[in-house]
Amino acid sequence: MKTPFVPGARERARDGSAGYNLWMPNDKRREPRVDVELGLQLAFGSLDEFIVRYAINISRGGIFVRTRDLQPAGTPVAFDIRLQSGERVIHGKGVVSWATHPSVPGEPKRVPGMGIAFRELDPESRALVERVVALRGAEGALEGPPRPAEDLEPAIGVRAREPSVPDGGAAGLAARPQPVRSKRVIGIDLGTTNSCAAVAEGSGARVLASKLGHFAIPSVVAYDAQGRLLVGHPAKAQMVINPKNTIYGSKRLVGRPFASPTVQACRDRFQYDIVEGPAGAAAVRFAGRTFSLQQVASYVLDELRETASQALGERITRAVITVPAYYNDHQRQAVREAGLLAGLHVERIVNEPTAAALAFGFGKGLEKRVLVYDLGGGTFDASVLEIQGDIYEVVSTGGDTFLGGVDFDSQLVDHLAYAFMQEQGFAPPPEGVVWQRIRDAAEETKVALSSRESTEARVPYLCKDGRGRDVDLRVQVTRAELEQLTGRLVDRTLEVCREVLAARGLTRDDIDEVLLVGGQSRMPLVWRRIREELGKEPSKAVHPDEAVAIGAALLADSETRIDSVVLIDVLAMGIGVGLTGGRMVSVLSRNTRLPVKRAYELSTVKDGQSEMELAVFQGDAPQVAECEYLGTVRVAGLPSAPRGTVKVVVEFALGNEGILSVSTRNLATGQVAAAELATVDTPASLRRKLRLPEAPVAPRGARPLDSGRLSAAGTPELLRAQAAGAVAPAEPATVPELSRPRKGFLARLFGR
Repeated sequence: MKTPFVPGARERARDGSAGYNLWMPNDKRREPRVDVELGLQLAFGSLDEFIVRYAINISRGGIFVRTRDLQPAGTPVAFDIRLQSGERVIHGKGVVSWATHPSVPGEPKRVPGMGIAFRELDPESRALVERVVALRGAEGALEGPPRPAEDLEPAIGVRAREPSVPDGGAAGLAARPQPVRSKRVIGIDLGTTNSCAAVAEGSGARVLASKLGHFAIPSVVAYDAQGRLLVGHPAKAQMVINPKNTIYGSKRLVGRPFASPTVQACRDRFQYDIVEGPAGAAAVRFAGRTFSLQQVASYVLDELRETASQALGERITRAVITVPAYYNDHQRQAVREAGLLAGLHVERIVNEPTAAALAFGFGKGLEKRVLVYDLGGGTFDASVLEIQGDIYEVVSTGGDTFLGGVDFDSQLVDHLAYAFMQEQGFAPPPEGVVWQRIRDAAEETKVALSSRESTEARVPYLCKDGRGRDVDLRVQVTRAELEQLTGRLVDRTLEVCREVLAARGLTRDDIDEVLLVGGQSRMPLVWRRIREELGKEPSKAVHPDEAVAIGAALLADSETRIDSVVLIDVLAMGIGVGLTGGRMVSVLSRNTRLPVKRAYELSTVKDGQSEMELAVFQGDAPQVAECEYLGTVRVAGLPSAPRGTVKVVVEFALGNEGILSVSTRNLATGQVAAAELATVDTPASLRRKLRLPEAPVAPRGARPLDSGRLSAAGTPELLRAQAAGAVAPAEPATVPELSRPRKGFLARLFGR
């Protein structure tokens, strides 16, 4: 009689991210000729997560099982491996090939466990094993079980993340076999509000349209009332009626720790819930489930991949993806993870302004210095590039990941809410559907005012008054009013441009061309202020919505040819280490040319010190409290010696994409080891370890602009007070003062 599958004691994997339950009947252990039944229940929530985090233990010929409950070589095993939910992932029979016992003091560290060679697998299990082999390459093609690695890191180069949604409604990402590399490579502009894909053809490139003729899709992901996953236009269409289960603007938060000041400042600014995910990463919760932000981005990328496959008539699995120039290391890596989850081989991550410049100058043999002004839906970048034929060199860059079109919308939302209260005598009710309709009206009004001097913002049947009658929102808005409301935001973009020029000692006379990129750059006020600030008319040579994707596609195609373009990029924000007292010591300064390697030497400060820690930050402020925490490097196993005699060099390396890797070298022994940059510290623990006088804050350019962008009339609390007569309303002609910090329902709703 077969013994039922019964989970037993859990053993945690060494990296702490997953564990499993192992059960072997004692009576069968005494009979080596009888198959030992091995039930393995892994603490993974989905098949996708299992592959990412456990594939290092699987090859074509077998599997390594980490355990201290060992069986002798030659023991036949019947194994049944399942996920935390009980879903079966691998089922079959094998034989123990070898076992490694735990190390004892004085011996090299070993990972205890057994190598089990496959004898037979059911068809589903064999298909899964072949998928893992494709991911691992030569290492996965072994004819026997793989030997344990020193560190059980994820098998395919991605970091710990949330499990994918297990049901078929999530586009089947978890169950999709990992594809082989396609011949063609697309370029993807993954935007805050909209995203699009392009492909190179002949000497140029074109943006790919969906079957419905859309050249871009909203970067929105949602679940509807029936539990179906919606991406793009369908997701945005149901945002009004289901804002709680609709994720938008997540590009601003992807790759950030939940405990970071940036994320904490945003938690009450969106309609959906921002929660803590595994490994302390920021995640979102909607439709009763928790999703990583990488996962949300992967749904948008997967939609673009499917659109490209349909448009080109072949399965597309390779892409170059763009990111804001001001993205930090974690955010760049997160975009790579999202691409992997979407079934894409990410050939390269490239900065958005660089891609736009490539779209402008590709194949023209130009010799110019250009400034790219990229004002999109949620982020702003400014970069100066020198173009010499096929060489594109970034000489200076800067930006703000919390400045974009959504912030312009928010100013108008406040204005409409105030006008409604002035006319009706009460504030719009604090309901998500009501405020989402106002936001949609504000966006439509903003777009209309780019081509006309005035328009009416109208929301029919917005809510009911005290007598139960339907009330409309109808407000006449002029372009002058909009420019007065949003002028401070445009001023901030120009401030960044000045900083970028000054960082290299440049003036406006040193710029030959100005490229405006991003949908919000169409605003007449932006064009006028750019002319005034830089003394020249912006170029119309590139399409503001398509230039970034086209540049990415041209780069993707160029890298497959001999006459490829050369991109030389720079580090957007400096990288350094934090010292006791909160001082930031720069290791890699802003605008350092990539790729680059730099070393930082440190020595013990105590007698007999056995380990050292180094907190790494990104930013340009002199104090770590105003920089962004990247992680902590821990160096352990130092020999016992008087303080100051043991010295270690920590080497920081940045590749062309600006993704950071860290290694350590003991100067006494010469031993070199890769170091993990672990985000183990919270703002509170950093403050304690570095003895910071103040709690860390998000650096400027990586935090929401203060709530001063809200008018006083824009907060429902004050609106209600004014309607009740407790607070005197402002004069109708008064323009809301935009300098005082304020906070309210609008801030919570619209991602300020």
